[in-house]
Amino acid sequence: MGVYQWRDKKKPSGGKRNWPYKVKRKHAFGRYFVPPTAAGSDVKVAVRVRGGNVKLRVRKAATVIVSDPETGKAQKARILRVIETPANREYARRNIIVKGAIIETTAGKAVVTSRPGQDGIINAVLLKE
Repeated sequence: MGVYQWRDKKKPSGGKRNWPYKVKRKHAFGRYFVPPTAAGSDVKVAVRVRGGNVKLRVRKAATVIVSDPETGKAQKARILRVIETPANREYARRNIIVKGAIIETTAGKAVVTSRPGQDGIINAVLLKE
């Protein structure tokens, strides 16, 4: 069952629109959110998207590519835990990784700059302590 993402139900004010009968369109369907979590191993899933393209999604992540803004170098580090998530505080408790989340790695604290559910990889930038 798909998630329908087309604005044809009601106006933002709650009133009804006087549209003629309209059928649901294939391009207006989405998918349920399956959150990428910090775990012991890396699990990625390839999903077919509109136009026959393939999008990689991170399901579980153990490693992150961390770049150091001072030296300009990047390294692979292990994810220890999610410290804080501005999007939703429940995400930090459940170790869900989204863009903007502050994570603790073996290289230090870092903020996630990529979208794991869209990009298929987790990139982060080290924070100054």
